[in-house]
Amino acid sequence: MIQYIRQMSGKIGSSIYAGVQGQTNPQHISFLRQLQNELKAANGLESPLDELEVVVFDLETTGFFPDKGDYVISIGAVKMVGDKPIADDTFYSLLKSEKPLDERISSLTNIGDEDLRSAPDASDVLIQFLNFIKSSILVAHHAKHEQSFMQKMTWDLMRSRFEHRIIDTSFLIRLEHPQASSLTLDQACLQCDIEIKDRHHALGDAKMTAQLWGYYINKAKHMGFRNLGEIYEYLAKLR
Repeated sequence: MIQYIRQMSGKIGSSIYAGVQGQTNPQHISFLRQLQNELKAANGLESPLDELEVVVFDLETTGFFPDKGDYVISIGAVKMVGDKPIADDTFYSLLKSEKPLDERISSLTNIGDEDLRSAPDASDVLIQFLNFIKSSILVAHHAKHEQSFMQKMTWDLMRSRFEHRIIDTSFLIRLEHPQASSLTLDQACLQCDIEIKDRHHALGDAKMTAQLWGYYINKAKHMGFRNLGEIYEYLAKLR
């Protein structure tokens, strides 16, 4: 499946958002400027692990290459404090698209063309998501994927940089498995005895990733770490 998506990626040269560039409204611009100021002031590295607030999120996309035409079709996220997800504080939305989905992507995600045609405009979803996360630290599994798509989408839609800190779950996994190679979400969940449920649904994957993050935050606390800054220092010495 991954090989198929890689082959499909890049066949579309233009941005999915090309038709809506330059339509950002003044309220969105004002909100983004305020958010960027908050991000400059935010620093969660010294927060006690028990009090650390993050937003764990996941994107479902049409492939792996946003610069070659792949795009986001859904966003899911859940807020956490310490090692505990806040079950009723979640975000989920499809993003509007008129382009037909490849059948294998539709089968994998259980998202159909009609679902995307009737979904909210991408720019509205992006603003809603940014309002949900505010200046929080973000967490994702295989975070470079999420980061590249968020950077592309934010620039295309808002002509603004996506500057949130995103931490990959592998950052904490290295505490227990310093030499571990990259694990799929399924493999990581199986190692931690986390139920695999609603796979390839953005919110379902975000909830599983939140449990994974919580599992390793708890491990870090038992190892004596007090905050993310101490974990960064420890892991830097292992390189």
